[in-house]
Amino acid sequence: MNFKKTLLALAITATAGTAAFADVKIGVSLSLTGPGSGLGIPMQKQLTLFPKTIAGEKVELIILDDASDPGKAAANARRFVTEDKVDVIFGANLTPTSAAVVPIAFEAKTAQVSGAPVPPQGDKESFLFRLPQGFEVMAHAVVEHMKKQGVKTVGFLGYADGYGQGWLANMGPMLDKAGIKMVDVERFARTDTSVTPQALKLTAANPDAILVVASGSGAAMPQLALAERGYKGKVYQTHAAATPDLMRIGGKTVEGTFVVSGPALLGDQLPDSHPSKKQAINFVTNFEKANGANSRNQFAGHAYDFQIAMEKVIPVAMKSAKPGTPEFRMGIRDGLETMGRTVFSHGVMNWTAKDHDGYTLETGVMTKVVDGKFIVQ
Repeated sequence: MNFKKTLLALAITATAGTAAFADVKIGVSLSLTGPGSGLGIPMQKQLTLFPKTIAGEKVELIILDDASDPGKAAANARRFVTEDKVDVIFGANLTPTSAAVVPIAFEAKTAQVSGAPVPPQGDKESFLFRLPQGFEVMAHAVVEHMKKQGVKTVGFLGYADGYGQGWLANMGPMLDKAGIKMVDVERFARTDTSVTPQALKLTAANPDAILVVASGSGAAMPQLALAERGYKGKVYQTHAAATPDLMRIGGKTVEGTFVVSGPALLGDQLPDSHPSKKQAINFVTNFEKANGANSRNQFAGHAYDFQIAMEKVIPVAMKSAKPGTPEFRMGIRDGLETMGRTVFSHGVMNWTAKDHDGYTLETGVMTKVVDGKFIVQ
């Protein structure tokens, strides 16, 4: 009997030891194929540098391809919460795919840290945290720059989805306040291979500037179409276009383009007083050491900032619960919401119960494409 009691005690001890050192599981859904792969692949590359342990606990990243498809992103999220029992979800990297994850993460009471600027989600906001700068923050920087450039009329050429709508909804009131008239709005799908009709209409309207709202490699195509139709005005691009793909595909056509960006790629151009200078330089240095010179990418910067957030909140959540438990998942959510002022490569983040965007209006940095590089203006 004593022998059986000893075996039982050993079994309980072993089980307790295993639970104490349970892996922190992070479900990652990214567009590794499809139109959004130019954004998702750099994020995946940054995640190869993610720490193997945080606060002494092993961290497991479960990375799945959502193929740039909202349905697939939802299926990935469903697997994360039902089969893998992840503690937090990172992703996705497109607005439509990220939005597809939101209701599933909310239902499972699992925090989702999005790599895309998802529009407001009502009561489901409570489990959604955004890494990219919100539409309002970046639109503010664009409109302020347009004012300084003397722009009086502007055209819109953007995605016919949540990303395009988010920009349009935020730009409209700001343009009105600035006395800048929106003369035409043209939309297109992410999968479109031509925007010739839209470019013809905008060129005919001949506004002082045109805002192109697209992402990654897809951002060059509409600008090329505008140039082919003879448009000579100013062209602005959003932060989703602040990648080398814009120059790789657009070539000389995108020279002189104004592109709003977070500070992550621009650390060496930022003044020493800028709070994100150190983190931006650290991100770029390590990423380019692993991936080659000039491989820096703002979407990889979001993955780097996700690491900063996890390194801050996981130790806090572990004080009250063990990984793999509902209490730990809630601890991650609460930790993100209360982590306070945290310097990211993309700016200073301060998520609160009322604000899951977190960045201030000073976050957006306006750049200009000069000799194939983004130069701070």
